[in-house]
This record gives sequence, C-alpha cells and structure tokens, in this order.
Amino acid sequence: MTEIPGLDGMLGVEHIEAGPDKVVARFEIGPQHLQPFGIPHGGVYCAVHESTASVAGHIWLQTVGKGVVVGTNNSTDFLRQAAPGDVITVTATPIHRGRSQQLWHVDSTDQDGRLVAQGQVRLANLDRDVPAEVLAQFADAYKKL
Repeated sequence: MTEIPGLDGMLGVEHIEAGPDKVVARFEIGPQHLQPFGIPHGGVYCAVHESTASVAGHIWLQTVGKGVVVGTNNSTDFLRQAAPGDVITVTATPIHRGRSQQLWHVDSTDQDGRLVAQGQVRLANLDRDVPAEVLAQFADAYKKL
C-alpha cells in the first residue's frame, strides 16, 4: 500500500512524475496483483492505466479551467507476462485534449524497459467542481512531486 488514496494505494502504486503533459507511476508485482493461475491480473494494468491517465487529465484540465475527468473507455492490450517482483512503470501521455474529452496513450514497461502492456484511455471533461475532501486527498498525495 502507498499514501495514494483509493485503489492505487491498495495496489501499491507510487507516482514519480505528475504534470499536465505526462504522469509516470510505478508498482511492484506482488501476490495482491495475481490472478488464480499465479500471473498478474490484466485488470491491474487496466486500473492503473485508467487512474494514471485520469491524474494526468485532471492536472491538465485544471490548467485550462476547472472540472473533473471521468473515464469513458479503457482499451488495454497485454503484450508480455510480468512476474512477481517485477517493477512496472506506467507512463501516460496525451494524444488529444479537447473541450469535452481527452484521449491518453499509456505504456507499462518492466524494469528492463520491455513493453508489458499498452493502451488508450478516453476521458470526459465534466464541468463540475471536485469535492473539497477529494481535492484535499489528491493534493496531499501529489504534493511531493
């Protein structure tokens, strides 16, 4: 577990870079990431891809106004099997950022730089305020970056 609130914290994700044009996160494959057959569950990659893109999309949206982003589509391809102990680095970069939606490219690589999974996450930009308590948790989790 990490200090990040929500599912990312439960998955042990730590953010090592967070800005409007790129977010980089990292986690180590452990027993909590495995499916019943002893290999990493694909849902872990999908979840971390969506949250990494969402963090990036939220940071960018705050630079152009205000609002909140929500995932509307997540397409993740699994390319190489990782193993317990592997350190996965997840990088989200923008493909398109518009008035009502964003599209982000996300790569997951292992400690040797090999592509393990890649995907795209589409986000909707909603014109609403982020609840103060959520914003406070978000700010606390990312203030070190």
